[in-house]
Amino acid sequence: MKKILVCGLPGAGKTYLSTRLAKRIGAVHLNADDIRKKFDDWDFSIEGRQRQADRMKALAEEYVYYGRYAVADFVCPTKKLRERFQPDIVIWIDTIQEGRFQDTNKMFQKLNYCDYHVTTQLTDDEINNIGDEIKDD
Repeated sequence: MKKILVCGLPGAGKTYLSTRLAKRIGAVHLNADDIRKKFDDWDFSIEGRQRQADRMKALAEEYVYYGRYAVADFVCPTKKLRERFQPDIVIWIDTIQEGRFQDTNKMFQKLNYCDYHVTTQLTDDEINNIGDEIKDD
């Protein structure tokens, strides 16, 4: 089983894709906003973002350990945070030039590598195809 990171700017469509992908592959969907709410942690400083990446990683790894795919849907704006999460598969939702939070826009680093680079909103069939490729891998 694999730990899948779906990252991109706020409002790019991460949750839309993640929800459908998780359903297709029978994965747990870990949404960053839901996790922040559960832990009552709305700190978006670099330390807060590191804490969130560590939290998302620990939750995802627990599901993977027990034989599930984990789809983690969060901005993960820097290369260091993405490395900290240690995904098996990276899906970059790159559908917008700017999100609604200027601090996040400024710190977001474009990815040099990803397994799937999504530049337009995908249809359900296209998302299903990604899911099928992941399961066949």
